[in-house]
Amino acid sequence: MDDLLTLLSFGDAGWGDEIATGVFITVSLAIATIPFGLVLGFLLALAKRSEDQSLRLAANIYTTIFRGLPELLTLFLVYYGVQIGLQQLTQMLGFDAYIEVNSFAAGMIALAMVFSSYASEAFLSAFQGIPQGQYEGGYALGLSKRQTMVLVIAPQLLRLSLPALSNLWLILLKDTALVSVIGLADLVRQAGMAARITKEPFLFFGIAFLIYLVLAILSSIGLSRIDAYAKRGEASR
Repeated sequence: MDDLLTLLSFGDAGWGDEIATGVFITVSLAIATIPFGLVLGFLLALAKRSEDQSLRLAANIYTTIFRGLPELLTLFLVYYGVQIGLQQLTQMLGFDAYIEVNSFAAGMIALAMVFSSYASEAFLSAFQGIPQGQYEGGYALGLSKRQTMVLVIAPQLLRLSLPALSNLWLILLKDTALVSVIGLADLVRQAGMAARITKEPFLFFGIAFLIYLVLAILSSIGLSRIDAYAKRGEASR
């Protein structure tokens, strides 16, 4: 028992520092990804509702691709594809330089692309739940289309799409484990390194399991409170 506690301790004797760093990287990646995923998903939903057929087609192709591809394959395509593309571009410009894409940035881009493809469907369903009279009411008050979207539609949109977005957040939190394959020192990679070196895979992967479980529970509690706050008007009525 003492040996196990030593392995989990902080400092040179244990792996506590590395595990804590992995947790920080995992949470940071998820938090950094969510704004880009939400904005892109919202724009995709708007494109799907557009009267322009080309915009609808482009948005539908985008979501079909990134909902159909495995997340790991999307990560590989972004990480290696962007790297190769930048190297070829520099060669075309007459430079001979080796370019390496940051694994955190590549993971954030890949996860945001996948998240946005699913979030667009959540927003699209929420749009369908908003009566047309809400738009007409905004226009009757003299609001422009943009003002109506920001002041009238967007608050209702977030409330209606929150349950689906909450599930997507939990999925995103788990999908961050994929970035370990491109060298990012997240929780799974740190636990794997500790397991290989100490020959204690059950201990460290069990710790990773418990940490992911705690993160999911804390996220669920926080999302439940956000949902209750968003529905405070309904409760008062």
